[in-house]
Amino acid sequence: MNNEDSRSGAGRRLIRDDTFTFHCHPGVECFCRCCRDVDMYLYPYDIIRMKNRLGISTGQFLEQYTYYGFRDNPYFPSLMLKMSDTKEKPCPFLSQQGCTIYEDRPSSCRSYPVERAVARGSDGNEREVCYFITNHPYCLGHKEPRRWTIREWTKDQKIESYNEMNDLWVDVDSMFRTNPWGSEGVNSPNFNMAFTACFDTDRFKTFVLDSSFLSRFDVSKERIEQIKESDVELMKLGFDWVRFFLRRCGPLKECVKTQGD
Repeated sequence: MNNEDSRSGAGRRLIRDDTFTFHCHPGVECFCRCCRDVDMYLYPYDIIRMKNRLGISTGQFLEQYTYYGFRDNPYFPSLMLKMSDTKEKPCPFLSQQGCTIYEDRPSSCRSYPVERAVARGSDGNEREVCYFITNHPYCLGHKEPRRWTIREWTKDQKIESYNEMNDLWVDVDSMFRTNPWGSEGVNSPNFNMAFTACFDTDRFKTFVLDSSFLSRFDVSKERIEQIKESDVELMKLGFDWVRFFLRRCGPLKECVKTQGD
């Protein structure tokens, strides 16, 4: 539960095969109330979508629109969306007509009131996915009669790609929770590299293409072209790189060239 949930007394209930009612539209009195003074977590795929929508670099986006703090993970910071510095603290992308980046809004905005939780199964491999409905007292959308299943809501809000990318992030984030930096903490070079690989795709792209990276790893020509054209593929490579240099695991482990090659 985030800080906004705590302040407003949000309730959560587990939803399985049953349905829920919800409809957010300009006709409800609370329209855009949820876009003000909130703790908004951002994930790597959120940043890709938003910075591309704005036509700016990841570095510029991170500096202008985000801040970070240590929340539920003491070893790696959570990246948060910076609210506008006015009395009501609105989202910087909120206008009188609504969200100006609606088609590329973050996953937390996109999925509300549904919360999707992902955990490893008892065998360590299979995923366990469950869903919750969050209800803020001020949100009148819950009183609207439109009824949904989770599958219908996921399709309507175009959440599939966000879920897919965020599942990849869960695996990487799990490694960070084991304190791979040791006593150096955030001063560790590995910490800085991990943050860059996960959140600053433009900087990571420069590292991959302009350093000795491609001479050390046998990355296929097809994948090289993909990362040149796609930030999503670049993000995936970043996650693979984090797995390699922190745990010596993942697909890049087998691609290290031997001496004399």
